Amino acid sequence: MISDTLCLFPRVTRSLADILYHKTKGNPLFLSRLIVSLSRDGLLRFSLSRRRWEWEEEKIQSMKIPDDVAELLTNSIGRLPSDVQDALCTLSCFGASIHLDIVDVLERDLDLQLQNSLEVARKEGFLEKFDRTIQFSHDRVQESAFNMLNSQDRRAKHSGYGFALCIHAMNGCDDSMLFTAVDQINRGDPTVILDHEHSSLVARLNLQAGKKAMGMSDYVSALSLFEHGISFLQECHWQQNYDLSLELFNCSTKCAYAVGDHEKLKCRT
Repeated sequence: MISDTLCLFPRVTRSLADILYHKTKGNPLFLSRLIVSLSRDGLLRFSLSRRRWEWEEEKIQSMKIPDDVAELLTNSIGRLPSDVQDALCTLSCFGASIHLDIVDVLERDLDLQLQNSLEVARKEGFLEKFDRTIQFSHDRVQESAFNMLNSQDRRAKHSGYGFALCIHAMNGCDDSMLFTAVDQINRGDPTVILDHEHSSLVARLNLQAGKKAMGMSDYVSALSLFEHGISFLQECHWQQNYDLSLELFNCSTKCAYAVGDHEKLKCRT
């Protein structure tokens, strides 16, 4: 891998390859990020006069590196400009990938500057782009970016992103936007939903998404969505939202029966 990357004969790179192998235990992701780090630090550089790559073997041999790839990735992300770090953290809240339609909504409605920053991250090798989808180059990259946020920040971001997307989900016919919006709200901070109107809205969105999941015979996801919808109902919901409450509980019971969740069925009978 080292000889192919540097376009040199294996006999030329053998000693460097041995050093990097022992430092990374042969982990491909660890190795690729370490090579990028060495290049950034000037320990691995291209010589115009010799027209080949050269390196400072003794310094590489003696340098201290993190014990695992997660720490190396976190350190690598930490070297990026702050706006690029923020963009990666935003993307990490959506899992392994994000559609650019969602990025457009976040930029427009939340005044976030994402696309230029994500392009910088792509050029650095942290992201890959396929048509209208951006995804992390490895799940450990997503994990490292997500872990840079504390639990309170994560919940706040999930809630903010979810409510920004739910407006478009309600007005459009894009099921993926609906599922993404509901998932973000469900992962968010429930304390931000204080009034009856908002709690009813979130419960209704979970009901809508759950019905669509049932239509696709995904009863496990549907059950989870109905249960989240029920959790957002406020006290006295049977008096204030009888029809919504009845439908959520009925749908939850049907899904619990479909997946064989007997404990849930006992609670419903």
